[in-house]
Amino acid sequence: MRAVLDHVGIAVQDLDKALAFFRDALGLEVETTEEVYPQRVRAHFIPTGQSALELLEATASESAIARYIDKRGPGLHHITLRIPDIRAALAQLKARGVRLVDEQPRPGAEGALVAFIHPSAAHGVLVELKQAARRLVEQWVTQRALGDLQLTTVSDGSFRLDGGAMFGVVPRPLWEQKAPPDDRGRIVLAMRALLVEADWGRMLIDCGAGGKLDAKWSDIFGLERTRSLDDTLAEAGVEPESIDVVLATHLHFDHMGGAVSRTALGLVPHFPKARYVIRRGEWQAALEQHPRSRGSYFTDDFLPLEQAGVVDFFDDDREIRPGVRVVRACGHTAHHQVVYIESGGKTAVFPADVVATQAHIQDNWITALDLFPMESFAFKQRFLREAIDREHLIYFDHDPAISAGYIREKDGKRFVQRVI
Repeated sequence: MRAVLDHVGIAVQDLDKALAFFRDALGLEVETTEEVYPQRVRAHFIPTGQSALELLEATASESAIARYIDKRGPGLHHITLRIPDIRAALAQLKARGVRLVDEQPRPGAEGALVAFIHPSAAHGVLVELKQAARRLVEQWVTQRALGDLQLTTVSDGSFRLDGGAMFGVVPRPLWEQKAPPDDRGRIVLAMRALLVEADWGRMLIDCGAGGKLDAKWSDIFGLERTRSLDDTLAEAGVEPESIDVVLATHLHFDHMGGAVSRTALGLVPHFPKARYVIRRGEWQAALEQHPRSRGSYFTDDFLPLEQAGVVDFFDDDREIRPGVRVVRACGHTAHHQVVYIESGGKTAVFPADVVATQAHIQDNWITALDLFPMESFAFKQRFLREAIDREHLIYFDHDPAISAGYIREKDGKRFVQRVI
């Protein structure tokens, strides 16, 4: 079993006093606060190089952390070892007669799968095993009601992109704490789409990379589609033939490659009964093949749609269907757009690459791929302020651990309160 130290868990009774030491006295930065609802605990992560500290704060009296503090007081609670395959590790330990708290993995913080080894088997130490979320991204199908609408996140797997490209001018020592790169400098990114179901039909916002990339491009981008968009749609009880509308935030390959399939009859729309709704300016920009952006646009992803007569072009911000409207967010591309979903007095947003991951919730964390970075910055400032103040539920298209959450701000620092 290959394992590395991921973090050390510390049970705290008084969070303010704990932060006064770790954050204020030692000068460490608390990067992420996350509610782990099944365990009735709030986790506060403090990166310390290749591993981290995790301050665990009980949110209910029945929480295991609350019971631990009642019995032993605050202090060291567990150590966490990160492993590549948690189910194989548990089977190996069980075969050796090791006493386990969890014989099957369960959801943990940061979207990981976790399981605990009983302290009696580890000389009095509670050991947590963790399989990081990057191996799980393609399995996620999560549903949530929003007023009269049903929202379902579906996945087309994951891909890898250069970490420097995703974080632009942000120094690597900062971004690699949030997104550890592989030996080729690439970080794991999810490819999520959002399914909206209403009495007017089914809409799919974006549709992943699809299956057209050849071996060369699949290797460059580290494409992993062991569970494709069709697989995760099927898990949600939806077939490609039942999609009525496909709405594109923009036409980059990782967002609209799945719009077209390669068949014996050639390139055809993957969702045969759908209308593909695309902003005209984005279409024209994709056709121009500018040297700075041509590596992100593949014409096989969208030209066959026009040839099939299934594209509905539009020019200005508008309501696409009742409860679903788009706003142009120039920056990443000239006509990139953010999708607002509104029903029952609540608002969810699919911002696509404006806020690609939870690491991008800072105004100036902008990708090097953005064609107009200063416009990206200006739009993000307005967008993030509104999202925080109005409590919009944000759906992250590329974050490998969090599908959706609320952006919170406390003492001048931002974090994501995970919902799904």
